[in-house]
Amino acid sequence: MILLLEGGWLMRSRGWSAVAVALRLVPGACMVLAVRAALTGMPWPWVALPLAASFPVHVADLVRSRRA
Repeated sequence: MILLLEGGWLMRSRGWSAVAVALRLVPGACMVLAVRAALTGMPWPWVALPLAASFPVHVADLVRSRRA
């Protein structure tokens, strides 16, 4: 919920596109899911999968911000 509010704020106040906001917030959301899985005692693949999914999105954000 907080990430959605933050995304809306970034789009409104800073005029960012939805793609720019998603590239900034999706890695954080994936890491939050990984922490939640770790804290609830889920098996290690449930921790590793969101962490692995966050990496390519983070790299895409870095590439996009370098070009801008």
